[in-house]
Amino acid sequence: MKQIRLALFAAAAALLPLLSHSIWAHHSGAIYDREHPITMSGTVTEFEFVNPHALIHFEVKDASGNLVKWVAISGPPQTLFRQDGWTKNTLKPGDKITITGAPSRNEANILSVVKLVGDNIPTLTRGGG
Repeated sequence: MKQIRLALFAAAAALLPLLSHSIWAHHSGAIYDREHPITMSGTVTEFEFVNPHALIHFEVKDASGNLVKWVAISGPPQTLFRQDGWTKNTLKPGDKITITGAPSRNEANILSVVKLVGDNIPTLTRGGG
């Protein structure tokens, strides 16, 4: 009986670091290049006020005038609501925004919000990750 308990304890101890890493990996900001933020102006195409992070889909024109799709990751909706007054209706398709964010190191056209401003839109300074 003592050997079974010891084996179960050893197995649990071996698995704990693996489980705890995956739980907290989502909140690692290392996937964003915070040393080289970018600023761009564009038009909102969709706003997802969802957990775990609100998503702002928008388009910007590149140097050639082509529309490029981006996704900005913000804070959780509960925080945006409580601390910034944002709701699911704060951004609408067609809204013009200027956004500064930390671009993803791994995926193209994704960034974490550093600051978002627009006409009649409360300033946002909460990024995801």
